[in-house]
Amino acid sequence: MAILRPSSSPLLYTVGFFFFFSFVSHPVVLAAEDIVKEDDSIVKFPGCNNTFRMVIIRNWVNGDERPSVDGMNSRFGASLPIHISDALKKPAVLTNPFNCCSASSSKLSNSIAVAMRGDCDFAYKAKIAQLGGAAGLLVINDKEELEKMGCPENDTSLDITIPVVLVSKSNGENIKKSLDSGGRVDIQLYSPNRPAIDPAAAILWLMAVGTVVCASLWDEYIACKQDQTNAEISRKEDSEKEFVELSTTGAIVFVVAASTFLVLLFFFMSSWFIWLLIVLFCIGSTEGMHVCMVTLISRILKGCGRMTISLPILGEVSILSILVLPFCMAFAISWAVNRNSPHAWIGQDVLGICLMITVLQVARLPNIKVIEIIRSRFCCCCNILPSIHFFFEIQVASALLTSAFFYDIFWVFLSPLIFHKSVMIAVARGDNSGGEAIPMLLRIPRFSDPWGGYDMIGFGDILFPGLLVAFSFRFDKSTKKGVLNGYFLWLVLGYAFGLSLTYLGLYLMNGHGQPALLYLVPCTLGVAVILGGIRGELNDLWNLREKHSDTSPAGDV
Repeated sequence: MAILRPSSSPLLYTVGFFFFFSFVSHPVVLAAEDIVKEDDSIVKFPGCNNTFRMVIIRNWVNGDERPSVDGMNSRFGASLPIHISDALKKPAVLTNPFNCCSASSSKLSNSIAVAMRGDCDFAYKAKIAQLGGAAGLLVINDKEELEKMGCPENDTSLDITIPVVLVSKSNGENIKKSLDSGGRVDIQLYSPNRPAIDPAAAILWLMAVGTVVCASLWDEYIACKQDQTNAEISRKEDSEKEFVELSTTGAIVFVVAASTFLVLLFFFMSSWFIWLLIVLFCIGSTEGMHVCMVTLISRILKGCGRMTISLPILGEVSILSILVLPFCMAFAISWAVNRNSPHAWIGQDVLGICLMITVLQVARLPNIKVIEIIRSRFCCCCNILPSIHFFFEIQVASALLTSAFFYDIFWVFLSPLIFHKSVMIAVARGDNSGGEAIPMLLRIPRFSDPWGGYDMIGFGDILFPGLLVAFSFRFDKSTKKGVLNGYFLWLVLGYAFGLSLTYLGLYLMNGHGQPALLYLVPCTLGVAVILGGIRGELNDLWNLREKHSDTSPAGDV
């Protein structure tokens, strides 16, 4: 028995929304931030030639370790140890005067002097601290950003032998408050290297490839078969299905609109907008998780979802669907409330994968040549989502993915020439968002990295190539192609290889965010076109499409 299905228009808007924002906000693969911050515009000479590096500042208050904070070393002074075993823990002492522009009345011997920025240059502060016997100098900045401490251009005889580190205003003030209250503060400074390879990258790679493969095979191997009654109702409902036909012009307009919106995000990003995305992500991912759970349970426990109940407005609804929904809602709400906890990435990834699997079931590239529509069902007795299809010709797929290819390259690599920073990476990292992060991404912590941080991949890097990969499986099935002479296996391998190239680029460019579609489009669309050409099927792929006389598109995009 089937339930009455809701209008498909709200779902259509939901799918369009997530495609748009996944494309705009995160079609880029990011690793944790690079620790080397070299700037050749800042003068170098003997005694003033350190490489700018991030510094880990471990701190203890009355013997209790507090969360480590980041700082940045100076162009001058001693280099900091790379290994924590070589870093010495020293007591912190406030200089007096606090600006450290004159001899301190506080005893600085064998301690880390803590001073405020201002009134004299950094090198002069370091000289005063060194003359007082300090083992190092921690300078509190007057803003949250970490700036580079250079040398006075007219002083080429610097002889600073202690390390000098700048810390942000808020982190520095926390240390100062602990000292002002009479507590004992100990500080340990070191600057470790990031590991060249972290298990997080391999796990994220498996998650992305697995999501694409799972979404492609979902209908065939996971979604349960319809019973006879359900199939009869399905045929009756076929004429009521909505179809959205994406034109080549629409694909290009989509990219232009995404570029415009990306610039608006870059200039007007704020915490309230991120909160709006978080709320919408929770709504969409709840629906996605609900679909996946009901489908899996119905597959494992066949017949369990056939019990229904009649509800006002909704009509006949599966009891299984009602029972699963509160769990999905609670899961999404729990993630939203605890999204900043160390383990929140697990919930975010589960919700994101469920959402993408569902979206790839709804938004499709279903026909390139004359083939029968493969009708999608999420479960045998609970049609949670309507069968909404996005009809593409290979021309449209080419226009969309090729436009996205250049979109990615421009906004990651070329936008700094105009905006002085990478617009895509700034939006992806959530700059000016009040510490909140865009949720449309999969992320995983860097387990072996002393700096911590996350490796991330945007939904757009999974959804857009995933459309083509999912289509290839349905195409192979409809044309009765085998594993080797079909397209699905080769596009999956192409996607996996392209994602590997993305991480190679990430490594070669010292962690600079990579436009993943730069690698994924040639390895998916390129593979499809090359195989079609070799097999003599390119003309069919390019020109032919099925005519559907019994259905009418909802509109052109």
